Amino acid sequence: MTLNFLGLIFFPLLVPALLIINNALASDPDIIYDYVSPQNSSVNGSFFTYTGLRGVLHQIPQSFKATKVTLVEFPALNGQSISYALFQYPAGSINPPHIHPRAAEFLFLVSGSLQVGFVDTTRTLYTQNLQSGDMFIFPKGLIHYQYNPQSVPATAISAFGSANAGTVSIPHSIFSTGIDDVILAKAFKTDTYTVKKIRSGLNKP
Repeated sequence: MTLNFLGLIFFPLLVPALLIINNALASDPDIIYDYVSPQNSSVNGSFFTYTGLRGVLHQIPQSFKATKVTLVEFPALNGQSISYALFQYPAGSINPPHIHPRAAEFLFLVSGSLQVGFVDTTRTLYTQNLQSGDMFIFPKGLIHYQYNPQSVPATAISAFGSANAGTVSIPHSIFSTGIDDVILAKAFKTDTYTVKKIRSGLNKP
């Protein structure tokens, strides 16, 4: 009787606690030092400086280009729960639907214009036409995209709430990872010929 009574009291408290723990584990872990330094090497101002974006804006890509600054490219970000990316959109280019499983994305449009959108878990689509100087938030883990329909290039910078937000491309994750043609044909209510055509299109530059 006593155990049942205690269960009735503590069970409603246990579920929210587990949800809090799960959310905490989904983010970057906290560090107990000022920063994470590389082993067996001294640290100076150069360690906290990233120069990999120098000259990037002077280059004009032929297709959409993302230049990432994560802990992979910039180890000083390790433990700091932040990263950046520079996006360049030539005329008519798209950053295809994708997700970032470990962080929200906060986009700042530096120049040009973009059509952006994301889909929430109720399959509601939220879109906006951005102009230079506008900002847009893509919530963590939701499918989103950016498209430049104009005849002039666009440039944007995004901040992420993780040192390694991760990127999962929806088209490539579905059609370029070896999932059987029959399964995809059934899932999309089409035929294997169409699936093969989509696969071959994704492999083109």
